[in-house]
Amino acid sequence: MPIMIPQTYIFIGRSGCGKGTQAALLQKILETDHGDMPIVHVETGKIFREFIKGTTYTHEIAKKIYNEGGLQPEFLAVNLWSNFFIENMVDNCNLIIDGTPRKFEEAYILDSTFRFYSRHKPHIIFVNVSRKWSEERMTERKRKDDTKHDIKARLDWFETEVMRVVDYYKSNPDYAFHDVNGERAIEEIHDDIVKMTGLSK
Repeated sequence: MPIMIPQTYIFIGRSGCGKGTQAALLQKILETDHGDMPIVHVETGKIFREFIKGTTYTHEIAKKIYNEGGLQPEFLAVNLWSNFFIENMVDNCNLIIDGTPRKFEEAYILDSTFRFYSRHKPHIIFVNVSRKWSEERMTERKRKDDTKHDIKARLDWFETEVMRVVDYYKSNPDYAFHDVNGERAIEEIHDDIVKMTGLSK
């Protein structure tokens, strides 16, 4: 079924839950079945990794926080994804957001972004996995920044910061909240997301 109005999809979940993979699979569906509509994909992790390659004082502080597994301050996160919107947003597009917001204050500011661009009832896709499951997956993938200290730090701030965002979206009638069991095969999760968001394969 063709999408009549532009849609917005926000992926949220613990580190290692596969939200980036699911966002990419959703993008393929949109490209295949709704290719007449452009797609803007905001990957905040990628944006931050590019940012910390800089050499200014601000870049160095942000890089230190990143390397320690910490959560970047609101002003910096908002600045980076806001600039991405300003430079890349187009009319009548499907919008995919992966990795933002991570704090309640960011979610509040993102609300104003959706009002500015007239985005109707964004889909919140919460790829729900347990802390233990997330820890095991991050340990298995053996990335350079997946030390025990960094994994614990990321899981801790997910509980204290990101879950506030999840609760905000869950109770907000301006959003369509989808709680997806992420402890399954990738294709099963993808199929559920497709059904929940009203897309067809």
